[in-house]
Amino acid sequence: MKSALSQNQRSSSGALSITPTRLYGSVRLSGAKNAALRHLAASLLTDQPLILSNYPSSLLDAQVHVEMLEVLGKRAELQGHDRITLSQVSAPSSRLEWEGRSIRNTLLILGALVSRTGAGAVPLPGGCKLGERQYDLHVMLLKCLGAEVWEEGDMLCAAAPGGLTGADIYLPIRSTGATENALLAGSLARGVTRIWNPHIRPEILDLVALLRKMGAIIRVFGQEHIEITGVEALGGAEHEVIPDNMEAITWLVGSVITGGDVEIEGFPIEDLEVVLSHLKAAGAKLYIGDGSVIVRGGSCFPLEISTGPHPGINSDVQPILAAWAAHAKGESRIVDLRFPGRYGYADELAKMGLRHDVKGDMLYIHGQGGGLHGAEVRALDLRAGAAQVLCGLAAEGETVIHDSWQIFRGYDRFIEKLKNLGVKLEVK
Repeated sequence: MKSALSQNQRSSSGALSITPTRLYGSVRLSGAKNAALRHLAASLLTDQPLILSNYPSSLLDAQVHVEMLEVLGKRAELQGHDRITLSQVSAPSSRLEWEGRSIRNTLLILGALVSRTGAGAVPLPGGCKLGERQYDLHVMLLKCLGAEVWEEGDMLCAAAPGGLTGADIYLPIRSTGATENALLAGSLARGVTRIWNPHIRPEILDLVALLRKMGAIIRVFGQEHIEITGVEALGGAEHEVIPDNMEAITWLVGSVITGGDVEIEGFPIEDLEVVLSHLKAAGAKLYIGDGSVIVRGGSCFPLEISTGPHPGINSDVQPILAAWAAHAKGESRIVDLRFPGRYGYADELAKMGLRHDVKGDMLYIHGQGGGLHGAEVRALDLRAGAAQVLCGLAAEGETVIHDSWQIFRGYDRFIEKLKNLGVKLEVK
């Protein structure tokens, strides 16, 4: 894994140059980033092999995570580009000594380590800077389960020498990360853990499915609560990662704004009903087949959307929908209720000719039916970078995206897939 990581970093650490292209052909969705990383953390709960298929091996975040697991005593073996086996070669250390780039999944590593070993220490989380993404809910749930939690320099530490004890965890907001951490920590806790007000979304249900295969006893009572009966040990499992719904929406939007004709294989239609209803109302032409969606033709009309918990529109989607709005004629309005003010990417798109205003927590995009021009922009985060790629595909002239490594954090084999859809590009 280390050689694959260094090679991928070398190929994606600079700038990505995009020229206008009509997307044409077919593309198969990779495994979801936001599911695969959680499954990697779950591997710390067992000393038995964990095998993941449909695994997005080229993701920079996944590669960083695997290297962290190797530091903690795991061996990672890739079979092809989409299958990985994680096995234990030494008992996990309770402390993650890591000097490389941090990712937010370190919080889940902490929960798994405390649950498995009775203690944990991890670097404070990194990843995208989306407003003030705090970790107070993770601290709260570990304390509820009987752990002592404290900061030690740049490390977040926790200890429960006698093991974690099941408890009722009341989440004040429907947090994906806190729900996942409570699932991991509660699986080996003594007694029953109940997570009230959980965020039930596809990636959460995929984690539940994996943990059940490993021997966890978990019952989901809709959006009300999740009940976990702790067990003494978890075993190995084989599991297929669900398709990435963010990748699905990215290719859909890219096809429409370029006037393309793209078949998206493995499209998770049921997981995206709300955003699909908005896009169809806004001009997308979709043909749903057996296990795939064909996006053929269509027009971009203005959007009015607000983000929210599943089954609503995920906050990650809104930069992608802003690219749609940039190619619509008329005013679109976007409100991000999860991360208010997550609109820094709009200032970068303004370098390409985007007209916009931010009033309060609302982003107004004054679409001109396209009319964007190539420019040099910077990917402020993963989805901002994806939105810049989409706009570059339909802009006049060359678009150069600096810090393009942000995009490769979350899109598996992105360059390969773009080229297969006819895109002319260069990694500088």
